[in-house]
Amino acid sequence: VVTGVLARDAASSASVELTLAPDEVLIPGLVDTHVHINEPGRTEWEGFATATRAAARGGVTTLIDMPLNSIPPTIDAEALAVKRRAAEGACAVDVGFWGGAVPSNVGALKELHADGVFGFKCFLIDSGVAEFPPLSADELASVLAEVAALDALLIVHAEDRGTIESAPVPHGRSYADFLASRPAEAEDTAIRTLLSLAGRSGARVHVLHLSSASALPLIAAAKAAGLRVSAETCPHYLTLSAEEIADGRTEFKCCPPIRTTENQDALWQALSAGTIDLIVSDHSPCPADLKRFDTGDFGAAWGGVSSLQLGLSLIWTHARRRGLPLTDVVRWMAERPAELAGLSDKGRIVVGSAADFAVFAPDEAFTVDAAALAHRHAVTPYQGQTLTGVVRSTWLAGRRIVDQPAGRLLSRTGC
Repeated sequence: VVTGVLARDAASSASVELTLAPDEVLIPGLVDTHVHINEPGRTEWEGFATATRAAARGGVTTLIDMPLNSIPPTIDAEALAVKRRAAEGACAVDVGFWGGAVPSNVGALKELHADGVFGFKCFLIDSGVAEFPPLSADELASVLAEVAALDALLIVHAEDRGTIESAPVPHGRSYADFLASRPAEAEDTAIRTLLSLAGRSGARVHVLHLSSASALPLIAAAKAAGLRVSAETCPHYLTLSAEEIADGRTEFKCCPPIRTTENQDALWQALSAGTIDLIVSDHSPCPADLKRFDTGDFGAAWGGVSSLQLGLSLIWTHARRRGLPLTDVVRWMAERPAELAGLSDKGRIVVGSAADFAVFAPDEAFTVDAAALAHRHAVTPYQGQTLTGVVRSTWLAGRRIVDQPAGRLLSRTGC
């Protein structure tokens, strides 16, 4: 725990002293509240050991695991216990868990909440896995009522089912065709529905992985009206653009999709304005064969981007090009994700906070080599990119992480 923040040359009684190199800065360990680890059940996609090792190498000291893609999904207390048993003793960083909200488990949310999940995730469209079905508008209203009664948090994959069912069906190698199959209107419509129902219930809600800039006025207006709403975006929406994606390059497929450069510029502006609150990875890996590199078919490929280890370098590379300071990046990637999850001792370097740090060299450049990344499969859309900013060491609770499983399992109600 941080017991003092002193002048640079002040004496201290510390038993270990770390002296930063002239090109290094000390920042709080990042907090990533949107990570798909997939264990148990789909550990061949990703697992706690590999995901948390990648997190540590990227300066992330705390992450919260999503409730789907594992089998069983985290939709009741028994499944949460299974998830915790799978993670016990395997994590290089601290790990917490989201619960899931699906049509069948409204009655189970109270027990899940009492067992320490940090909130509940739902989909308003097909999640991609049969064991985690989406909510209808009526089901969403019921979940929001329960979330409000618990004073909990609902985090929402907001794309409208009807809009996407009316869009062209994605198939083949054309990225433009895939983009047309997930129009911005689908996000806008779903967010409008969510905000309307949240306003009636008084529930606290969070919009996941926002990619549509045209939804920003809706979120800004809801905040101005006093709704308890927040929003996140992800490195791939802030650093990649549709114009740069060649046909057949399915490593870029994600849902919602990567949109235009103009759209990306608006997302950056919304971060600076506070309309978007934070940046998280949405690390959603899979085995290489599920990306269908053999055909390059966007309709058949799994949607998800693997970037857990690269997020800080990606955002810093592009933030500095836009004249934004490192303090903004730290706020978006450490302080505000911690606030979202209610982790009051994470994301800042202040007296009483966890001694979680990253030693960061903001001017050092490197070239991304997917094979050298620590997540399970050597697949990333950033292969070959030159980025600026290197994490030289990561510290958890005052100890340097050297890929050892020293992380704790976190609970909203305490470890």
